[in-house]
Amino acid sequence: MTDNALTKVYLKDYTPPAYQVKTIDLDIKLYDDHATVDARLSVKREHDGKLALLGRGLKLLQVSVNGTPLSDDQYTLDDEQLIIHELPDEAMIETSVKIWPQTNTALEGLYQAGTADEVMFVTQCEPEGFRKITFYPDRPDVLAEFTTRVEADKKYKTLLANGNLIESGELGDRHYSIWHDPTLKPSYLFACVIADLEVMQDYYTTSEGREVVLEIYATKHDLDKCHIAMQALKDSMKWDEDNYGCAYDLDRYMIVATGQFNMGAMENKGLNIFNTSCVLASPETTTDERIFQVKSVIAHEYFHNWTGNRVTCRDWFQLCLKEGLTVFRDQSFSGDFRSKAVQRIEDVAVLRAHQFVEDAGPLSHPVRPESFVEINNFYTLTIYEKGAEIVRMIANLLGKDKYRQGTDEYFRRHDGQAVTIEDFLSALSIGDERVLDFLAWYRQPGTPEVSGGFVVNGSRVTVNLSQKTRHVAGYDAPVALPIPVDTAIFDGETGKLLAQKMLLLTKDSDSFVFEDVNLSSGARPIVSVLRNFSAPVKLDFEYSDEDLVKLVTFETEGFNRWQALQTLVNRLLLGKSDNVSLLTQTLPKVIPTLMKTDAMLAARLFDIPSEQELAAAYESNYQPTLIKQKRDTLKQSIATSLKDVVGEWYQALPIEAYEDEPEARGRRQLRNVLLNIALAAGVAEAEDWAYAQYDNASCMSERLGALSAMVEFDLARGDDYVADFYDRFSDEDLVIDSWFSVQARADSRDVAFIEQLMTREDYDWNTPNRVRSTLLGLAAKPTQLWTKEGIELFLTAIASLDALNPTLAARMVSSLSRWYTLGEPDKAMAKEALTNLQKFVKSKNVLESLSNIINA
Repeated sequence: MTDNALTKVYLKDYTPPAYQVKTIDLDIKLYDDHATVDARLSVKREHDGKLALLGRGLKLLQVSVNGTPLSDDQYTLDDEQLIIHELPDEAMIETSVKIWPQTNTALEGLYQAGTADEVMFVTQCEPEGFRKITFYPDRPDVLAEFTTRVEADKKYKTLLANGNLIESGELGDRHYSIWHDPTLKPSYLFACVIADLEVMQDYYTTSEGREVVLEIYATKHDLDKCHIAMQALKDSMKWDEDNYGCAYDLDRYMIVATGQFNMGAMENKGLNIFNTSCVLASPETTTDERIFQVKSVIAHEYFHNWTGNRVTCRDWFQLCLKEGLTVFRDQSFSGDFRSKAVQRIEDVAVLRAHQFVEDAGPLSHPVRPESFVEINNFYTLTIYEKGAEIVRMIANLLGKDKYRQGTDEYFRRHDGQAVTIEDFLSALSIGDERVLDFLAWYRQPGTPEVSGGFVVNGSRVTVNLSQKTRHVAGYDAPVALPIPVDTAIFDGETGKLLAQKMLLLTKDSDSFVFEDVNLSSGARPIVSVLRNFSAPVKLDFEYSDEDLVKLVTFETEGFNRWQALQTLVNRLLLGKSDNVSLLTQTLPKVIPTLMKTDAMLAARLFDIPSEQELAAAYESNYQPTLIKQKRDTLKQSIATSLKDVVGEWYQALPIEAYEDEPEARGRRQLRNVLLNIALAAGVAEAEDWAYAQYDNASCMSERLGALSAMVEFDLARGDDYVADFYDRFSDEDLVIDSWFSVQARADSRDVAFIEQLMTREDYDWNTPNRVRSTLLGLAAKPTQLWTKEGIELFLTAIASLDALNPTLAARMVSSLSRWYTLGEPDKAMAKEALTNLQKFVKSKNVLESLSNIINA
């Protein structure tokens, strides 16, 4: 490792590129053990400085300028870049390189994926993978018009690249295709696929009258699982036209599914590369949750066509500009296709369980980072999920019409450009200049904490709010942020909604007055704040336990009904309340009605924060065993209190013919929750219910839900069903990933069992989905992770991944970021293990993450 391996790149040091690339012509030829890439770049000077053609792992065969080959003394070449001396202001640069995709395990650049029987070659160029394909100014603010020729043996019948197909032909036992993308794009959006795939084809006519060919490519075995993705794509195209006025601009839209992919999917212009887990779906092999995720990811990558592709990032510090905005768009899309309340619950649950934890630890960083060593390490929940919450706050502040006016202006101003957060806020501020104040949210790390209460004086209700954010080391002292707080007042006796207003807290503390609140005689108001989670903050409002129960009963907004119960649950778990009976008495009152009106919301009312989420409440002396004991005790108390009714509720939800509708999905989700409660309560028939649900399942949600319960409660015949499940789906990789995950996450399976899973012949270290299935399962069980055996297994896996796939390894390391909050002797053991790992890893991805974590 070189001395400058951890050299930081700073936002403040940004300079525009000296040269822009006007056009690039690529010729990619694949052979049995290597590939060659010829590139022809038309460049023009726009600023002072040299042209840095970035390249990594390339063998330079030839370089020429304006048709003249260069001698060795006319350029400088090292492991990272090619610099041409005395380059004219306008030039045609031609390079020829040799690369080895067959041995590329990092899954960046052009690499081999698939199986021994179904080999395929795909690309991943975001953020810095294009430099592993050819020498190029590989940065987001260099936008060019791409023409790509792809050539390979005819055994690979699928030859794809970005844009429109303009030519194809045969060359003996080889063939080629040529693609042209008329839109300017940065190199990170380049894509190429060489494979033998089948294609599902459909069509969509845009609002502008363009007929677009829609194609999803997968192996023959998987093609029948692409129907759901295809419909989701058409739904996404229509939704984007209706809600943002954005129509698709090419003649073809292609999606390719591959199992070896570090991310969920990639929005390459017109040719999206997808992890199979985010595109393949069928009721028989995919749970409702995963099917809905497929729809969401399909939408997300399609929406990037405008928010990320047509308008892209000036530099990688602006990553949240495309990702946060697009996550908000896909969340809004998803909310239109399911219960909006449950969609919001899902969004916030992910935010709290992961992003709040990130904000609370050593990996905390602003939504727009100020520096990085390895940009791959900043594809974080802060960038994506917190970035989406900032856009949501702005959209809610503006209202539907002004928000649409602002996004229209954003596209009008910046189509075809690489821009910044300031550009985005400037466009949206045409309807309200307060939008500019939200820049502080992008600059400041940490999760704000909002506290408050209210005072009643006759018909006047005054809501008092204050905010604070912890000071993260290395950053300026935190400032007050603009925090929208959606607030409603209910009559404490009748439950009538009396007032509603979006408050905007912009100072350290402030008071907001509601006049003429007509309360019933002697009634105490119930003030509901942060409705629909109107800002990504931690809330400490002066509610009594009884107030929270009334909120569950009176609230007309589904998210805050869930939020009220979550607050009560957290108080019980963190020792701030011991009124368990109030919780157990409330559930039987609200569940029966919700079962008929919104079963999915009913299922979510049983949520209990994960051990990882609860751990974030501790800055020191965190004891995983104690937290687990409290959590298990509360779960058991709830189950015991419902023993007499849970069977009736479960049997009121019989297995029916499969339907992919919100109501049916809700019933299936609630049935799985009730099955677990019945088993925990010791209902005599519950074990037979689990077996029967598995045997009679109409879909994967029911079958996997039953199997998960059997494994979690270690039922007598559970192992038989585990074996049956594997035999049924042994040729379905994604289903077997779930088989691994169910066992790795179960409390009944210890570290030794997980280690056995990871030594099986079907445990493929080159497939990220398989690796995540076990390591994230272990990370979800702190009582097992933070043991000598647990941390040794986890870090041994990281060391192996560091050589194979540094990007994946670094992301797994983040699961250990809160080690310093442990009590002794666990804390000392964890630090020693993490420090020792530094001696064995070499990638800057893992070294940067470890350095930040250890120095917390």
